[in-house]
Amino acid sequence: MEKKVHDFDFLIKGGPYSHIIEANGFLFVSGMTPIDIEKGIMITDDITKGTELALGNVKRALTAAGSSMEKVVRATVYLRDMADFNAMNEVYKTFFPSNPPARTCVAVKEIPGSSPVEVEVIALK
Repeated sequence: MEKKVHDFDFLIKGGPYSHIIEANGFLFVSGMTPIDIEKGIMITDDITKGTELALGNVKRALTAAGSSMEKVVRATVYLRDMADFNAMNEVYKTFFPSNPPARTCVAVKEIPGSSPVEVEVIALK
């Protein structure tokens, strides 16, 4: 199996991992948090803006790797607080207006950087 690493300057990397690994026609996208690289800030207190930015980072990474949100087949959403589920869902559905991917959403104790949300996906190339 051949694999290709995709790392991007427009995304921050906080450890020893790759932004995307391409293998067997799939793109495995690492968890994206709501970091605005251009402004140098992370959204920590607004789930709506946080979800928009996290999914926007996923979209930018997929586009740079030659794919798109329409080719996402699986998503995992991590929430700092399950009370944010409905607000996250309202933003999430705008990124997947038709044929949304299979998804799991769980609440976790902490997300790096005190982020309210993190999203990882698997997409077709």
